[in-house]
Amino acid sequence: MDKELTLVGHLAELRRRILLSLAVVILVALFAFTRVPEILVFLKFPAAGLIDKLVFFSPTEAFLVYLKISFFMAIAVSSPVILYQFWAFIAPGLGERAKKEGVLFLTFTVAAFFSGIAFGYFCLLPAAIKFLIGFAQGVLEPMISVSEYVSFVTGLLFGCGLVFEMPVLSFLLARIGVLDHRFLRKNWKYAVLAIFIAAAIVTPTPDAFNMCLIAMPMLVLYELSIWVVKFSAPQCRPSGL
Repeated sequence: MDKELTLVGHLAELRRRILLSLAVVILVALFAFTRVPEILVFLKFPAAGLIDKLVFFSPTEAFLVYLKISFFMAIAVSSPVILYQFWAFIAPGLGERAKKEGVLFLTFTVAAFFSGIAFGYFCLLPAAIKFLIGFAQGVLEPMISVSEYVSFVTGLLFGCGLVFEMPVLSFLLARIGVLDHRFLRKNWKYAVLAIFIAAAIVTPTPDAFNMCLIAMPMLVLYELSIWVVKFSAPQCRPSGL
């Protein structure tokens, strides 16, 4: 009976935290909807000098783009709140030490996410757009749909943000005893191969430069993940790797 009540209590807490996160997302999305023209200018900046105008081809496309941009901004801006609710829900099961690490966890997670977005925005997007737009220059005239452009940019930025969360995921898996730093170190060469394959798949252009541009940070993040796991796993002691 106690177990059943405990389960009901956990489900009620999960529901409350999800609803709170959704409320924050909706409020931010409503505000972002009124600022879409300014946000669109920001999203177009990496294509400066390459794309003059974005066009739409259906009566509903512009409205849907407003919704898409609003949702993108809502998730990005609300991520600290969402992450806090997630941490507050799982922290009791991670031990007393983990509870005290909440501020550090949230700070690092948010910083990693926005670092990934910044990397995608300043490093990856300009190179990718320049390659893609110039690929058939002189043969085809680009006429870029605003919907396709926004989907491309926001998808790439979110993807970079999630990739930069690799050490955070490693931390969580280490805290519950699923991941061991010796396993990660032993399989480094396979990880390198997997990272370059993943980079080749997600790279928006087929050239090796952009593939390496994605792979290099992933390799650094993998190495960082090893150290995170080493010092965060419950059974770990500061022994040699």
